[in-house]
Amino acid sequence: MATHQTLLICLGLPLLLFPRTQAQNHAPPGCSPDLNPIYYNLCDRSGAWGIVLEAVAGAGIITTFVLTIILVASLPFVQDTKKRSLLGTQVFFLLGTLGLFCLVFACVVKPDFSTCASRRFLFGVLFAICFSCLLAHVFALNFLARKNHGPRGWVLFAVALLLTLVEVIINTEWLIITLVRGGGGGGSGGGEVGPLSNGSAAWTVTSACAIANMDFVMALIYVMLLLLGGFVGAWPALCGRFKRWRKHGVFVLLTTTMSIAIWVVWIVMYTYGNQQHNSPTWDDPTLAIALAANAWAFVLFYVIPEVSQVTKPSPEQSYQGDMYPTRGVGYETILKEQTGQSMFVENKAFSMDEPGSAKRPVSPYSGYNGQLLTSVYQPTEMALMHKGPAETSYDVILPRATANSQVMGSASSTLRAEDMYMAQSHQAATPSKDGKNSQVFRNPYVWD
Repeated sequence: MATHQTLLICLGLPLLLFPRTQAQNHAPPGCSPDLNPIYYNLCDRSGAWGIVLEAVAGAGIITTFVLTIILVASLPFVQDTKKRSLLGTQVFFLLGTLGLFCLVFACVVKPDFSTCASRRFLFGVLFAICFSCLLAHVFALNFLARKNHGPRGWVLFAVALLLTLVEVIINTEWLIITLVRGGGGGGSGGGEVGPLSNGSAAWTVTSACAIANMDFVMALIYVMLLLLGGFVGAWPALCGRFKRWRKHGVFVLLTTTMSIAIWVVWIVMYTYGNQQHNSPTWDDPTLAIALAANAWAFVLFYVIPEVSQVTKPSPEQSYQGDMYPTRGVGYETILKEQTGQSMFVENKAFSMDEPGSAKRPVSPYSGYNGQLLTSVYQPTEMALMHKGPAETSYDVILPRATANSQVMGSASSTLRAEDMYMAQSHQAATPSKDGKNSQVFRNPYVWD
């Protein structure tokens, strides 16, 4: 009998172990058999929610990374100093949004110590970063909408950072206290330890993930207060005197409104809906959907509108630009004027080589031919010299007009009326030798 029992055990043991081995190595469609079972949701085609959320989160990571680069690269082109002071807080907000997209993968993967710890700690911290930045932006908008002058950039960043550190301290203490309490409860069992307590690693996994849904939500009360503060603080910014800041208040108001709607839905589903339908397996998809939806709400309703408005100048700068042209236009205008002047000088210089008949100055005596209308004879100096002494006296000798005014003052010009008058007076004062009153023309430039 002992021999038959031994044979049955030897033959039946492989039959009992073989189905268990097949069950352990059975992988869902789309996943490799060698893959760790905790990652099955990332490739399981039978339950497509993991693949869909993975794709949505991956697209969000790429979009947020590109928007961060655009926002940082646009810093030298920001003309408004008031908008430039908000860039530090907005970059911090983008980092929080990027972390939310990355945390989606921790909610898709099946629970273990690392995923449970990251969910409990980072879920509240990352949302605290985003809502703190929105609250700091609302704080600055209330000053800008009333005084058109807000706090400095480092002050806003410090406010957002301090508000985030409060949630970091809360989550750290809550995580440590729950882990220590779980260890004390598991160790005080009178010496009888459950099957999961055979090793310290198995006990740690149980204590890290054994958290009630209501306790998880109650740990996020501070984050809800930040969200509520951003929603309430955005309304006064819409009633300020400077209307150009109202659209930024609208962006914050839309973002916080969508966030409140998303948070109400996922909290109701996480604490009430899943338990009523006896489907606790939907706890992880609920958290992942909440993370992805809220992160995309941040990108679509806040980040993209703010990035599109960051490089636009203020109305004061636009008015100055209309009153005074830019340096580039003025410089081009000056170059054009200088070019025109230099071309005129060059053309004038080349015109000096042309013949005089081409460009001759017009004189007011151009129509005068040297003769009066009374046809009075006006002998020139050369004519008088060749003709010799005149027998008849010229009672009136008129000067000859020339076209060139510079010739009038030269020594080789024709006789002037004053010179002839002086010559006649000198001749009249000198008596002639033959006693005749003969008038002989004398050269006025030659004196006796």
